[in-house]
Amino acid sequence: MMSNSLPAIQVKNINKSFGVNKAVNNVSFDVPQGKVIGFLGPNGSGKTTTNRIITSFYTPDSGNILVNGIDNQENDLETRKQIGYLPENNPIYGEFLVREYLFFIAKLRGLDSKTFKSNIDRTIQEAGLEAVYNRPINQCSKGYRQRVGLAQAILHKPPILILDEPTEGLDPNQRIVIRNLIKSLGTERTVLISTHVLPEVEAMCDEIVLISKGNLVANGTVEELKNQSIEADIEIQIEGDSADNIQKSIIDLGSIKDVQLTNENNNIKTFSIKCETGIDLRDKLFTLAVNKKWILWDLHKNPGRLEDLFRRATLEYAEPVLTE
Repeated sequence: MMSNSLPAIQVKNINKSFGVNKAVNNVSFDVPQGKVIGFLGPNGSGKTTTNRIITSFYTPDSGNILVNGIDNQENDLETRKQIGYLPENNPIYGEFLVREYLFFIAKLRGLDSKTFKSNIDRTIQEAGLEAVYNRPINQCSKGYRQRVGLAQAILHKPPILILDEPTEGLDPNQRIVIRNLIKSLGTERTVLISTHVLPEVEAMCDEIVLISKGNLVANGTVEELKNQSIEADIEIQIEGDSADNIQKSIIDLGSIKDVQLTNENNNIKTFSIKCETGIDLRDKLFTLAVNKKWILWDLHKNPGRLEDLFRRATLEYAEPVLTE
């Protein structure tokens, strides 16, 4: 059994080209044990190619993938056992009943005959498929078909799940159901979710790996990456001076991109301040207010947005090199 101190997945300097098209360019990142990681990027950014390398469907031109410490090029049979994979285009056989399909997958996986039925029963319950167990897959809704795809991925009890665009094509209600199911599955597993849908990442993920045009452009927790958004937006409410004097004094602090008076009520003036990226001037603003003998009613930093980071980080790579 692998030590939990090891990352569940280690991606080390992976490169992959198709002809003259560079799909993945020297990408490295770790997926920690027991976390739900969002693998984020525009369409055609290299997410699916990277997933297929991790799951041993593609061989990288160079670099290594370690799955719980095992090199997937040296022992791909063992690393495949460690991973449950839901591809973007869910490859299920519509003419099968749900139960027939899961029995078929269990046989392909070579599950122990002694635990065959108990594994399937557990999977049916975990994926919430009781209502459609005896229904043909092609008569199930898109949401239930996606659950069947998740069920085949967890049937052999893998410690790692890799899900490629798991909510693509679902209506809002189905998205919420599948999102909650993934969060539930992630309580006992490491999950890597490939997506370009920002709200899905914020709702489900502990950390984010951002890729664009085959290049790794950001990596960190959701809060860390929000704080790296384009501009720090600070709001301050002050009483005790004219709007022009307050605005000029704030600008004189430096590292300011813009100061706007957004509201004035009973001599209390509200300003929105945009700072240079990575700059937080709240301490200097507080000191300024004290020195100027202003009454400080409020001073806070508005949270950054993943959308801002996504746009900034991927702008350089706006056109995809390869359609996945």
